[in-house]
Amino acid sequence: MHPEASMRVLVTGGAGYVGAVSVDALLAAGHDVVVLDDLSTGHRSAVPDGVRLETVSFGDEAAVTALLTSARIDAILHCAARSLVAESVREPSRYYRANVAGGIALLEAARQAGVGRIVFSSTAAVYGVPDSTPIEEDAPLRPINTYGETKRTFEAAMAAYGIAYGLHSVSLRYFNVAGATERLGEVHDPETHLIPNVLTAAEGHGGPLMLFGEDYPTPDGTCVRDYIHVSDLADAHLLALEATAPGDERTAQALVCNLGSGGGFSVREVLRAAESVVGRPIPHTIGPRRAGDPPILVASATRAESVLGWRARHSSLEEMIGSAWEWRQRHPTGYGD
Repeated sequence: MHPEASMRVLVTGGAGYVGAVSVDALLAAGHDVVVLDDLSTGHRSAVPDGVRLETVSFGDEAAVTALLTSARIDAILHCAARSLVAESVREPSRYYRANVAGGIALLEAARQAGVGRIVFSSTAAVYGVPDSTPIEEDAPLRPINTYGETKRTFEAAMAAYGIAYGLHSVSLRYFNVAGATERLGEVHDPETHLIPNVLTAAEGHGGPLMLFGEDYPTPDGTCVRDYIHVSDLADAHLLALEATAPGDERTAQALVCNLGSGGGFSVREVLRAAESVVGRPIPHTIGPRRAGDPPILVASATRAESVLGWRARHSSLEEMIGSAWEWRQRHPTGYGD
């Protein structure tokens, strides 16, 4: 399939880490973008100058319907979500209300406005603890937390909307996003991701890094996880949006693709790579295992390559950690907002 000349894309969560990098990738490819972000966790300064930003919730059906109509949107890239696993277990109401009820409101707004194309930035958390790795897309979906469950539920809703209303959709499932572009980096509060927390420890903030468990059945005893560079994820979003074009057989049924770098890295490997990048030892301690942490989580990305033509281009830890470290050095206060 040839890429379309230009799409008008609404990016929900476009002021967040993943969403903002995807906005830049869409603009670089010649597409028009409108950002929808309530700025509860996003950053206004992450939205490029000249790009329209609407600070409303994607769950506001009336406002989103009006926006989709007035901006003549062709397709939606849905990156906005509540995404803290521990919080999702403590506060399931917030997660069902935002990710499921809000998601359905977004689908209804799209239906009212005649927008029949959506790409969902999903998660490999829908698999829970897999029977085998690398995980294939047809593996059983058994999420072990509310966050993964709400993503699984929304994926099912998109598939049902496809059967009933002709919605063309792609769900992209991935584990850990890392790295930075020249303009954009990762800033969360609280920060729950390993690589930024390793770099925070490297900067001497917040005490030593805690490694949870070193007695797993893995080569070095620490958990093995899949990582994807944020720029590679943005590329996948772009290819997936192209695959939702009217008449494209790839999305005649709801399409699901895993994304990953093709292999996992252990927590110790991440730590060693970060020490190599920053040029000094990083203080760390060993704690007990965390409940619910599987030894190995790695996704197979062969379908993404064969169907979407996608492959990770920045798959080394040194590239991911190095780009994140450079961005942090240039932006010591993050986004400053």
